[in-house]
Amino acid sequence: MTSLTQTPIALTIAGSDSGGGAGIQADLKTFSALGVFGCSAIASLTAQNTLGVQGVLPIPPTFVQLQIHSVLSDINVGAIKSGMLATADIIAAVADSLRAYPHIPFVLDPVMVATSGDRLLAEDAIQTLIDKLMPLATLITPNLHEAAVLLGTTAASNLEQTQLQGKKILALGARAVLMKGGHTDGEKATDLLITATGVEIFSAPRLQTSNTHGTGCTLASAIAAGLAKKLSLSDSVKQAKEYLHQALVHSEKLTIGQGSGPVHHFYNFYP
Repeated sequence: MTSLTQTPIALTIAGSDSGGGAGIQADLKTFSALGVFGCSAIASLTAQNTLGVQGVLPIPPTFVQLQIHSVLSDINVGAIKSGMLATADIIAAVADSLRAYPHIPFVLDPVMVATSGDRLLAEDAIQTLIDKLMPLATLITPNLHEAAVLLGTTAASNLEQTQLQGKKILALGARAVLMKGGHTDGEKATDLLITATGVEIFSAPRLQTSNTHGTGCTLASAIAAGLAKKLSLSDSVKQAKEYLHQALVHSEKLTIGQGSGPVHHFYNFYP
């Protein structure tokens, strides 16, 4: 009898972006593009487009938990990614649910502010994220502004400061930190993967494009896709970085909206 190869599966717990460029929609597109079956638990609804966020409707925490349990009680999920969770109560509910699944790799994207500048995480939810969710994460993926908020300081302006802040986040309870350098200046966008055993540098040429909506969601879900395929954390980050770079390169082929457009998740499948 021939045994079937296990289908790689990932679960995203995040907000829905009605414009399709970020959130749950970006996560599921990324999973599919990288050969991973995607499941989802929607933590909030947004009225959103390329120009900004016009409204946010959080999902009741108990129903977020019900979605998570529904998926994980039946489907053999290989990795979990969380994004926009909106409120302290939702974060606490997600943490309570994930505590029962410590064997599943978990990528925490601490979504706080949209590309448009609209706030996506309540001020009083930050400490809950640090105390309850961060210790469960295999990897946390803050950009430099998010890292500064987590630490109550100003954003790093060079690699030395970035590394120092990453180590401080590690000390808060994270098992690994990917400090994303996409918001800095310079010819390259450099991310630092910081673990208890060292620092690994991932760089890509910086691109001049306005199509940056959903880049953070895409990178974190691409890392989760790698983990779902049993890649190492380092190889998952490398694959994700390469995928996002190409999605940005090809994003100029898309004409979506009047503001910050999305990356091209399916650049490999259609021009």
